[in-house]
Amino acid sequence: MRIWKSVFPAPIAPRTERERKRVVLNHLLIHMRPVRVPERTLPFRHTFGLGGMAATLVGLLVLTGVLLMFVYEPSPDRAYASIQSLRREVRFGGLVRNVHYWSANLLVVITFFHLLRTFFTGAFHGARQFNWVLGVLLLLVVLAANFTGYLLPWDQLSFWAITIVTGMLDYVPLIGDGLVRVARGGAEIGAATLINFYTFHTTVIPVTLVGLMAFHFWRVRKAGGVVIPLEPDDDPEARPATTLFVPSLLLREFVTGLALVALVMVLAVAVDAGLGVPANPGMSPNPAKAPWYFLGLQELLLHFHPTWAVVVLPGLALLGLLAIPYLRYEEPLEGRWFVSETGRSLAVAGALAALALTPLWVLLDEYVTRWSEWLGGLPPGLAEGLVPAMVALGLTWAVIRLAGRQYGGNRQEILQAGFAFLATALVILTAVGVWFRGEGMALTWPWAP
Repeated sequence: MRIWKSVFPAPIAPRTERERKRVVLNHLLIHMRPVRVPERTLPFRHTFGLGGMAATLVGLLVLTGVLLMFVYEPSPDRAYASIQSLRREVRFGGLVRNVHYWSANLLVVITFFHLLRTFFTGAFHGARQFNWVLGVLLLLVVLAANFTGYLLPWDQLSFWAITIVTGMLDYVPLIGDGLVRVARGGAEIGAATLINFYTFHTTVIPVTLVGLMAFHFWRVRKAGGVVIPLEPDDDPEARPATTLFVPSLLLREFVTGLALVALVMVLAVAVDAGLGVPANPGMSPNPAKAPWYFLGLQELLLHFHPTWAVVVLPGLALLGLLAIPYLRYEEPLEGRWFVSETGRSLAVAGALAALALTPLWVLLDEYVTRWSEWLGGLPPGLAEGLVPAMVALGLTWAVIRLAGRQYGGNRQEILQAGFAFLATALVILTAVGVWFRGEGMALTWPWAP
């Protein structure tokens, strides 16, 4: 402890403006990483290091992104050629691009898993309520970063993927056409679109992402650090045993980050990001798919009226996510995976129900269900939107209530079942869009010619 105090002495009262700024910076760093951390938060299985992994990937993205900016030319005439030149003529250019590509895709996955971990350990109660909202916003910003970067290669795949996603905005009532023009910088995707996407991808979004991350980490520190894992017989009011951040947690974070960087490097060497043929606005590929992280949304378009698939259902899901910390709970428990064994059973039941019912829904809607024919007297928004949405939501509610009756459980445990059901359904819809949609977006087997 004496050594620690000698290295990090207590701050003295600032006397000059420069000293005052230094004290503010030191306090900011202390808030980011405390001197001591609870011993129970150290095991990898509690948090899986997902927050640190996300920060590591953001660092890789910033580093490789700056390097790519020296070569890339954001114009329709030169964008594709500059990527080709990067891969063929710049030393290690292809490797840098691959690292950037895999870091971006892994960041979406890691951020999603981090959201799941936070939810299923109950780390959204009390002082952590608003930090959950920040986490949801960070996930949206990460998706925006990937989306804006997707167009930059200006090949056939990226051009038409962005065409599809921006075209979805046209289904927003009243303002859809205006949103499409804002997103594209005009009626069609062209030079203005590329400049806008490049500007957002390289300046606006990185600044927003880093700022939100810093605020997010600071809020974690203000809430007392990572939520402390509890056992059923533990006293939540008891003061936990602590240990020094250096080296106990620092070493674990360093090893985790090193392993993640090694994984990214292996993927970058083994699997090339690839580059398709140059963009051709006059010839759409078949099938024309959105980026993989939006394929769940595109899959909804095949089963619901566009306004419901693009606006209503995603909007309700987002509002539900933001409202989770502010719901009333009989006994808000944090730090325990799934709250209890009952909560674990309910979450597993919800996930298994989605695993069975989601593919069944896709198959029935593809080959059997004809909402517009059966309900021909209703407007399309009702026949293909409201009715199937109510059926889907009613089925979800029935599964959750059935699981609740089978296993019991309080409100938080039942909420976990619904969350597990919807998260699993989203993953399955995304997988269907990635591997099981062929020409004309018809269902097919991945190995079919």
